[in-house]
Amino acid sequence: MRYLLMLYEPERPPDAEIPRELIEKEMAAYAAFTAEVRNRGLFQAGEALEPVATATTVRVRDGKTLTTDGPFAETKEALGGFYLLNCRDLDEAIELAARIPSASRGSVEVRPIWELPSDYDAAVASAGARSAG
Repeated sequence: MRYLLMLYEPERPPDAEIPRELIEKEMAAYAAFTAEVRNRGLFQAGEALEPVATATTVRVRDGKTLTTDGPFAETKEALGGFYLLNCRDLDEAIELAARIPSASRGSVEVRPIWELPSDYDAAVASAGARSAG
């Protein structure tokens, strides 16, 4: 089953002075974790995200598109990245989440992917063809 592991950490101020050694140690820990899940055939996708200040929130109200700079909600921790992993079960996903560096400074939210029926793509294509009719 596929699980989305969302990495939340307190966001560092843009002007924060972070020692180079700390950055290198952190990057090496993420690289080691990523290499392991790739080697085990669990890795589906994963990315780091730009700072929360670069986010744009989009809403549609009464047919109008509204945008807001920044995240939807104020939080102590910001979404900084994700992994999409194909795990045996929730226990394996949790075991892996606990080993991600973000878990020791913030949190890792584990969410199962809602797997759509195998005929979903055909149903969508058929509905699109009918509406274009």
